Amino acid sequence: LAKEIVSKLNESGIENISKIETAGPGFINFYLSNDFVQKQIVEIAKNGLQNFKKNGKQVLIEYTDPNAFKAFHIGHMMSNAIGESLSRIIENSGSEIKRICYPADVGLHIAKAIWAIKANIVDLPDESVPIEKRTEFLGKMYVLGTKSYDEDPQAKAEIDSLNKVIYEKSDAEINAIYEKGRKWSLDHFEQLYKVLGTHFDEYIYESQVASIGLEAVKANLDNGIFENSNGALVFKGEEFGLHTRVFVNSAGIPTYEAKDLGLNITKFKHYPNADQSIIITANEQNDYFKVIGQVLKLIDKANGDKTKHIGHGMMRFASGKMSSRTGNVITAEALLSEIKNMVEEKIKDRGYSSEEMVKISEVVAVGAIKYTILRSAIGGNIVFDSKASISFEGDSGPYLQYSAVRAKSILAKAKEEQISNDIIFPNDLSELEQHFMKFDDILKRAETNLSPHFIAGYLMELAGLFNSFYSNQVIVDKSNQYSPYYVFLTKAF
Repeated sequence: LAKEIVSKLNESGIENISKIETAGPGFINFYLSNDFVQKQIVEIAKNGLQNFKKNGKQVLIEYTDPNAFKAFHIGHMMSNAIGESLSRIIENSGSEIKRICYPADVGLHIAKAIWAIKANIVDLPDESVPIEKRTEFLGKMYVLGTKSYDEDPQAKAEIDSLNKVIYEKSDAEINAIYEKGRKWSLDHFEQLYKVLGTHFDEYIYESQVASIGLEAVKANLDNGIFENSNGALVFKGEEFGLHTRVFVNSAGIPTYEAKDLGLNITKFKHYPNADQSIIITANEQNDYFKVIGQVLKLIDKANGDKTKHIGHGMMRFASGKMSSRTGNVITAEALLSEIKNMVEEKIKDRGYSSEEMVKISEVVAVGAIKYTILRSAIGGNIVFDSKASISFEGDSGPYLQYSAVRAKSILAKAKEEQISNDIIFPNDLSELEQHFMKFDDILKRAETNLSPHFIAGYLMELAGLFNSFYSNQVIVDKSNQYSPYYVFLTKAF
């Protein structure tokens, strides 16, 4: 049967296919023509990668979600790298993306920090102090407040009381401390987003959605979704194979759960035509979001079904898992600074100016960290090896950057040498050229599985093939009739 199909296909011929043949019982191989592959590469070189046609879908992606008065740590950086990558992948497939950030600007953690700030008000930094130092002070106060809350019953009672005061905005002095600290935190986050190369279309703050979540819980008491338990309002998740969670505590204050409920109601209110809502957090919250997802479906099945949670693993170091409850939290800035210093040390003898050193070290550090995060499947933990992350030899962000810069220097040389645009195609295809043809499939797989690591792996192979091609073939050579094509191949890469 395979032979009969091949015979019929060969009679009519198929455009861009050089040959069709049987391959064992029941298999047929189709070979793309060299000419087709080479023309595709020239098209990429001339016009760049074309996005898929707009598909009319709108996708909400919520990621990063830092906490005011607390450090922006490496967990936030992981969520940011994954969220931004998925945003670009889905955007490339033709969907409209709305990037959403949900900063925590109310809650017990802020009460802990403000309690400690009040006790140490003489140490509160002035506005003239760099933003990094101001937010570092806030982080230290949070750690101090947490320690007191856990160890001192009187401090715990004071902080619990303060939490209600902050929520109700009933004290002018507390409000002033709160507004100052909140602004410092949010300004600092914006500074970090710029460095990381990300932006958000909308910020929905925890303080905005608390009352919405509270009302939603109360509105669903009579229908049995929530029930009263010793003065608190809870969702009994056991009948769904989940666990019980408190949505409003006995003091009448909405918990994280109620706020998340309010957040997701707000999202669909702001974007009623959204086809999907994706939430990215650490996988520690997987079970928590199963409960939130179930509640959303019970309250509004259509929008609940559109909501998907993705849990990413932890970044681990020799010291073990990070924690923002203690003083050993690893901040995004600390990690960036460490890698920047290592890069500067590595390139110090290359003749760069001090300005170039600063720029290069930052770009390479961000690339090193992002690639380390994105090269692995999202759910697994990452062991971050600082030295390996900045290797120029392979399987690192800097190796991809180095390969791209090498290609650009070749293009600059080709322009200088005035290499012609008259293309003559070589007779044979290299493995590099064949690898280009896999890119669309890789993109589709990354989008379907919401998995950036497919692209990271593909690009690493592509860079290896390009560098091997470069080592074995002089690209800019006026005496070689194929040089114009090799230049287009380099541009496509």
